Amino acid sequence: MTVHTSTDLRTTFLFPGQGGYDGDALRMAVQKYPQVQRVFERIDAETMSLFSRRISDVLLGARPTDLRELLDDDAWASQVAIYAAGLAAYEILDAQGVRPDVLVGHSLGEITALVAAGAFSVEDGVRIVAQRVAVIQRQNGVEGRMVALSADADRSRRLLDLLDDPMLAVATENHDEQTVVSGPGKTLDRVIAIAGQLGIGAIEIDAPFPFHTPALAPAVPEFAAYVGKLDQHPLQHLVYSPILQRYYEPDDALADRLAEHFVTPVRFAAAIRHLQAAGVDTFVEAGGRAALSKLVVRLTKGSDVRALPSLTVDGDGGLALDATLRVLRDAGLAGVTEAPGLAELLAPTVPADVFEAYWAEHGDEVLRRIADDLDGFTPEPAGTGRPSAQAPSPAPSPGTEATAPAAPAPSSPAPSAEAPDRAEIHTELRTLYAEALEYPEEVFEDGVQLEAELGVDSVKQVELLSRASKRYGLPTREAGFRLENYNTMDKIVDFVVTELSGREAVAAG
Repeated sequence: MTVHTSTDLRTTFLFPGQGGYDGDALRMAVQKYPQVQRVFERIDAETMSLFSRRISDVLLGARPTDLRELLDDDAWASQVAIYAAGLAAYEILDAQGVRPDVLVGHSLGEITALVAAGAFSVEDGVRIVAQRVAVIQRQNGVEGRMVALSADADRSRRLLDLLDDPMLAVATENHDEQTVVSGPGKTLDRVIAIAGQLGIGAIEIDAPFPFHTPALAPAVPEFAAYVGKLDQHPLQHLVYSPILQRYYEPDDALADRLAEHFVTPVRFAAAIRHLQAAGVDTFVEAGGRAALSKLVVRLTKGSDVRALPSLTVDGDGGLALDATLRVLRDAGLAGVTEAPGLAELLAPTVPADVFEAYWAEHGDEVLRRIADDLDGFTPEPAGTGRPSAQAPSPAPSPGTEATAPAAPAPSSPAPSAEAPDRAEIHTELRTLYAEALEYPEEVFEDGVQLEAELGVDSVKQVELLSRASKRYGLPTREAGFRLENYNTMDKIVDFVVTELSGREAVAAG
C-alpha cells in the first residue's frame, strides 16, 4: 500500500452519500456557477436514455423539490440527485482553483469521488448509480431502512446482538456518538424501542434501501459484472475509501470493490482520523447539506482543522459555498475567480493585479448582484421608444453650462489625521462579534481562540472579518492574507488598527 506523509496531503474533498442533497442551495448555485448547468447537461442525457426523464427537470424545474419528495419518487431520482450535486460542487471548486490532495466518498459518495478522480466518465457514473438501485430492487424480499443511533459502534453492535437477526448490521461508524444501523424494518422498530429504554437516541435516515447489510449479498455479483463492462481509467487524484480503509491502488478492480460496498460498513470516523494524522487540515464537503463537514468538526474538535460546506444554505439564507471559497482564498488554497475578458471590459485602465485582487474580494458579491438584478429585470419591447434603463440626463439648454453631477457620499468614514484608538476599536469589535454570534461580550478576551475555544468556524470568521472591514472602510485584503494568523480577538484588533494606521498615513501624506 502506498505510504503518504504529512507533506503529501493538506486538502480533502468529501462527497456525501444518503441525505446529501439540498434543493434550495442547488438552485442558488445554478444561477451563479455555469459548471452546474454543464454537469447537468451530461447527466440529463443519461437519465433521458435510462428513464425518459431529465434529472434537471426534476431538481431545477419550476417547483422546488426537497429530498423527502425525491425519496417518494422513483428510487433512482434521489440517488442521481446526490451524485449530481456532488459532481457539480466538485466542478465549481475546481474552476475556482481549489486543488484537492485526496478525495473521500461516504457510501454512495465513493462513486462520485471515483468519477471526480477520472476513473469513470460522468455518464458511466450515472449508469453505476442507476444500476446500484436496479440490482437492489431486483432482490426479492429486500425491505428495510437505516437508523442513526446516538452511540458508538461497539455499544450499537451489542444492542443489535440482543435481537440476533443476521440481516441487521452496523452500516456506518460516523463518530463516537453516532452509528448508523441497517436492516429489516420490523427489526429496526425493535431496535428503536430498545434504544429508547437504554436512553439511546434513534433517528431514521433518508435512504431508499438498507445499504451496507448482509441482506444485499445476492446483489453483489450482478452489480460487479455490470460495472466490470464499463471503461475504467487511471485515477487522476488519490481516493481514500472509508469502506476499504485504504487508498485505491492503480491495479484495483473497481467493479469488485464497489460491489463489496453493498455488504461492508463505512468507517468514516476512522478515515477522517487517518487523514488528519497524514497532515490534512482542510476538509471541503463537495455536495448537498453539511452533514459530513459537521462530522469532521466533531471528530477533530480542538484542532486547527477546517471543515467547510458547499451546497447548503447558510444561517443568513445565502449559499455556504460563497463563504467557503473566501476562506479557501484567504488560506491560499484557491485561485482568483476566473473572469476572462472582464478586466478589459470593466476596467481597461486598471492594472491586472489590482483587478484580480478586487475580484478575489468582491467577485462573488458582484455576480450575486447581477443575478439578483436580472431575476427581476424585464426588458422593454423593441420599438416602444422607451429605454429599459434609467434615461440619461437631458442635454443643457443652449447658452447654459452643464453642471457635473454631485459625487456620491463615500461609503466608509473619512480618514482623520489622528491615529486610531485601539481601546475604542477593541470595544467596538467585541460588541460586533458578540451581537453577531449571540455571545456575551466578556468571552472575547484578547487571547481567546475563536475556533478552538469558542467554536467559531472559519466560514463565520471570514464573514465577521468582512463586517469589520466594511465597518472601518478597510481596503481589500492582500492576496497573501491568511485567516489563521488572525484567530484571536487581540490579533483582529491589531489587524484593524494596522490597516487604519496605514490609511491615516496615506491620507496625511
